[in-house]
Amino acid sequence: MVNPTRRSYDVIIVGAGMVGASAACLLAQTNRELTIGLIEARLSTPFNPQQFDPRVAAITEKSRLLLERCGLWQAMVDKRVSPYLAMDVWDAEGTGRIEFDCHTIHQSNLGHIVENAVLVDCLLAEIEMLPNVDFHCPVNIANYLVDEDGVMVELVDGGRLDAQLLVAADGANSAIRQHFKFATKEWDYGHQAIVTTITTERSHQQIARQRFMPKGPLALLPLSDQGNLHQCSIVWSQETEEADELMALDDRQFCQRLSEASEYCLGQVVDVEQRYAIPLRQRHAIDYAIHRVVLLGDAAHSIHPLAGQGVNLGFADVEVLADELNRALTRGIDVGDLSVLRRYQRRRKPDNLATMAAMEGFKRLFAADQLPIRLLRNLGMSTLNQQSAIKNAMIKRAMGID
Repeated sequence: MVNPTRRSYDVIIVGAGMVGASAACLLAQTNRELTIGLIEARLSTPFNPQQFDPRVAAITEKSRLLLERCGLWQAMVDKRVSPYLAMDVWDAEGTGRIEFDCHTIHQSNLGHIVENAVLVDCLLAEIEMLPNVDFHCPVNIANYLVDEDGVMVELVDGGRLDAQLLVAADGANSAIRQHFKFATKEWDYGHQAIVTTITTERSHQQIARQRFMPKGPLALLPLSDQGNLHQCSIVWSQETEEADELMALDDRQFCQRLSEASEYCLGQVVDVEQRYAIPLRQRHAIDYAIHRVVLLGDAAHSIHPLAGQGVNLGFADVEVLADELNRALTRGIDVGDLSVLRRYQRRRKPDNLATMAAMEGFKRLFAADQLPIRLLRNLGMSTLNQQSAIKNAMIKRAMGID
């Protein structure tokens, strides 16, 4: 980590979470002449081998390949990753059910549940070894200035960093997006996602499970640690009032409510770690870029977590942005030029919008409580579950291997 009073880079990335750190790593590795400053306000929570991080991501095969390309995957496996072999999705308001299995598409798994702490630890360890990346942490930013020639980041401690391009990977409440007045379309879901780690009576058998209820879905994501298959990470989306009530329960009461909500699919929930409630909001920037400034990951788009696609969209952003910046460098074009950044936007915006629309459609479909819709929904799920070719095509597309 460095804390200079004045440094110049080709690219400055603000935000050293999963998306920002992976962008620094991929850019630095694919072009060793590119200089990068990575800025983070807070030190990350280190990986704890004795306890699961309550914040996890469901990593698709496409995202895993990107992490492998960055030279990270084996280090992550050495710490802890949790592959899941199947998925079981069902409707709480009927008999509709869809089951996916990795063996039907000749894959060893359908994806991996990865703790945020594992991924960020491995990313930062790799970044420390890259000579063309400086990691500034903990550092607070006082101001951003952009002109035709470059961008300047003024730090609270009086330091100053200059670059050709500023990359905003500072999350859903991006200060950069707000500072430069990027317009967004957004709305509050009126939901909160409760996340925590639970221990169950029965083994999860490396199956990811999701139950759709009118007030929000419950996801049980399997975690694996030295043969222990009785722990899951949960994402339980509930209307705000209901979420507040659940958060106010003691652990015993919460375990009982969760056991009931999961229909005892893993038996009784016998233990729960500390719970966190995260407000849910749909947000999409109308434009991802202005001259010398570009939005990445949640800074550009945030979606409902019901299908776990948020971080995978962010990794796809990283891959395309790195491709476009490298294309510009080989042609001698300024990486902060708006024409370069608009190519990134054109390539990523349709996919992000399509995924966001699909997630919104799923949410509204399963929230609908009218009897005709419930009947059609359950019939559709049951019919689809019998169509192996369609199911296999769906899961391959979700994994990014179609």
